[in-house]
Amino acid sequence: MKIHSFDTVIIGSGPGGYVAAIKAAQLGQNVAVIERSELGGICLNWGCIPTKALLRTSELYHTLSHADEFGIKVAKPDLDFKKVIARSRAVSKQLAQGVQHLLKKNKVTILNGRGQLSGKSAEGHQIKVTDTDGKEETVSAKNVVIATGARARILPGLEPDGEHIWTAKEAMVPKELPKKLLVIGSGAIGIEFASFYNALGTDVTVVEVQDRILPVEDAEISKFAHKAFEKQGMTLLTGTTVESLDASSGKVIAQIKTKKGVEEQTFDKAIVAVGIVGNTEGLGLEPLNVQVDRNQIHVNEGWQTHEPGIYAIGDIAGAPWLAHKASHEGVMVAEKMAGSPQAHPVNKAAVPGCTYSMPQIASIGLTEAKAKKAGYDIKVGRFPFIGNGKAIALGETEGMMKTIFDQKTGAFLGAHLVGTEVTEMIQGFAIALTMEATEAELMQTIFPHPTLSEMMHESTLDAFDQVIHM
Repeated sequence: MKIHSFDTVIIGSGPGGYVAAIKAAQLGQNVAVIERSELGGICLNWGCIPTKALLRTSELYHTLSHADEFGIKVAKPDLDFKKVIARSRAVSKQLAQGVQHLLKKNKVTILNGRGQLSGKSAEGHQIKVTDTDGKEETVSAKNVVIATGARARILPGLEPDGEHIWTAKEAMVPKELPKKLLVIGSGAIGIEFASFYNALGTDVTVVEVQDRILPVEDAEISKFAHKAFEKQGMTLLTGTTVESLDASSGKVIAQIKTKKGVEEQTFDKAIVAVGIVGNTEGLGLEPLNVQVDRNQIHVNEGWQTHEPGIYAIGDIAGAPWLAHKASHEGVMVAEKMAGSPQAHPVNKAAVPGCTYSMPQIASIGLTEAKAKKAGYDIKVGRFPFIGNGKAIALGETEGMMKTIFDQKTGAFLGAHLVGTEVTEMIQGFAIALTMEATEAELMQTIFPHPTLSEMMHESTLDAFDQVIHM
């Protein structure tokens, strides 16, 4: 049997895998991508993209519900929920087709099936590809990049049934809008779904085991968001756990443990959003010198495992579990394999994080607590949306920006934002952190007026007692 040989084979076509494939092909390699499901992976098909399409609907619905504030008289919005879901799926389909086009344009071979490392030959590592019909073929490659992503973490007693107890995937394609919803976990995924359903009129309760929602964010931003979500009607239970879920009655009966004890509550649906687990099973890693710890593959700064010729990127290779981090690693690992001097380790402190709720949350770098713990003598600046002309004109005055600097050197250490469109503005701070900017560069930068971005300037000025508009 003839084995088709490639320079590089990438297992998984998510935002890490397909980007790595395109970049490797652009660098002159003969590349194949193995994908068992939809091109684009979870992010494009069941994560980042379709959720943003859903959230866009909820934003418009919210705005139309308050149109009279802008001098526009409209009837009460009538929600066509099936069309809301259909549009989200159409957006994902369009982008998946785009990924397919890009791979073909760059002459990347697409192999549909499940990839499994199956040995070595003179050509390199052998990978068995099994399609949905059970048909097998074997390919070989000098280098293999594992980019298989992750799936929802499931806890005992909280197992999804796909009908009443959902993971994020089922929460994206419901048949109808639930009247009462339980969201377990208040990270980005949980809060985004809570925000979407709450804006459309669902009675939403969020349970978080930590003492505050959005526990990875700066504590001050977390507190601000908590108040904003409660003001919108959400019920937020922190320092609380869900002991069990029972959907046998057609409703979801939840045993919720607070500091006061265990109480029973009934919901129409529940979303379990308590983290992710890397997809390491069935890859044929066991005979190889690839170290796997809690479903995460250990790699060095060059994304190499302990097995020569085997690399890993994205969610499978450690936090932060974000699509843009995976894509950046995809480019870097392709350059690393090609011997490019441009390949460099990813500075995880410079990876921005975004939550597309209402209001949005975005952050980069050190939180105030982490900066202090690291030994920095810090200066902190803040600026509220209510002090910004563009925010007032937009009718979006709920929010704030917080910037953190090293008092001794002026080095920019981190930024934490909450409010409308902060997920777009965080990139300005990402550039600042990457370029190792100090307060001087940010102060001397001219920000256009009137824009929300002026608050980036003002929060920097505030850190050094030079704020103008507050």
